[in-house]
Amino acid sequence: MLHYLLKRLLLMIPTLFGVMLMAFVVVQFVPGGPVEQLVFEMKGRGAGAEAAGGGGGGGLYQGQKGLDAEQLAQIKAQFGFDKPALARFWDMLKQYATFDLGESYYHHQSVWSLMVEKLPVSISLGMWTFLLTYLVSIPLGVAKAMRHGSRFDFATTFVLLVAYAIPGFVLGVLLLVLFGGGSFWQLFPLRGLTSDDWASLSLMGKVTDYLWHMALPVLSMVLGGFATVTLLTKNSLLEEIRKQYVLTARAKGLTERQILYRHVFRNAMIPIVTGFPAAFVGAFFTGSLLIETLFSLDGLGLLSFESVVRRDYPVVLGSLYLFSLIGLLTKLTSDLCYVLVDPRLRFEGSSR
Repeated sequence: MLHYLLKRLLLMIPTLFGVMLMAFVVVQFVPGGPVEQLVFEMKGRGAGAEAAGGGGGGGLYQGQKGLDAEQLAQIKAQFGFDKPALARFWDMLKQYATFDLGESYYHHQSVWSLMVEKLPVSISLGMWTFLLTYLVSIPLGVAKAMRHGSRFDFATTFVLLVAYAIPGFVLGVLLLVLFGGGSFWQLFPLRGLTSDDWASLSLMGKVTDYLWHMALPVLSMVLGGFATVTLLTKNSLLEEIRKQYVLTARAKGLTERQILYRHVFRNAMIPIVTGFPAAFVGAFFTGSLLIETLFSLDGLGLLSFESVVRRDYPVVLGSLYLFSLIGLLTKLTSDLCYVLVDPRLRFEGSSR
């Protein structure tokens, strides 16, 4: 296994290099970069100053003449665009090798500090989405498999498919209208992760206030995810129940409960458990942009979107590097979970 782990870790290096190379090349051809945006902003200020002051000089701009070459060179140097593209790419790789993600053009602070600042929202949404999805879906899937073809099975399938068909953003708007003081009841807050007086609350008051704020956003994200995990659990159990070893276990006199929890359940959970890392990372880093915008939650999803719009390349490339690395490690963790759940599996060369 050690040889396999070492090989997979080494393969991450060219993979990360390819991802960052493609992203860097794309960035070079995207119009409206930070230099262009600053020049446009300064042109607007210069044109406004001339209109207000009768075209007097002294500013960076004189009418429609724009910046001179020296001022433009200073702006390029400010953003690091005075170097050739290859040199900038090499400098970026050296920084990322030491996990230095650079400094944001727009926020004027390190990318690391920005991401840490946004983590509480993303952790909250991801953690509760992950936990509620699996804590509800796995028992429900087991119950549906044991009652396959019953009214309970058909009724829950119908409810799950309806919930799956409703986009999270639409559900969030509906919940705000119903329970956020839109047109009916003011039961939950409209925005934020905590109340303004959160620091002055007691410990129980802080927990209650936090859960009160998270109820609607988490419900908007989690409801559509029940269907996938529930039906996957049910179908995995039904597939295992039909196998020959179940008939053998029944012939030996084992009860249905013993067969279910000693044999069937463990084998059926292999595709579920091995998907835990990817599901957690997916809930943690993706799919929350619209929910964050709707409920005014300043998380990583909103930060990434705003960085792309503002052409804040250090944040865009830095977050891409970090998320790619986490994704590769998550894939490796998922492969390791296969061995932990199913001892019959062996990595290359581990049986010798």
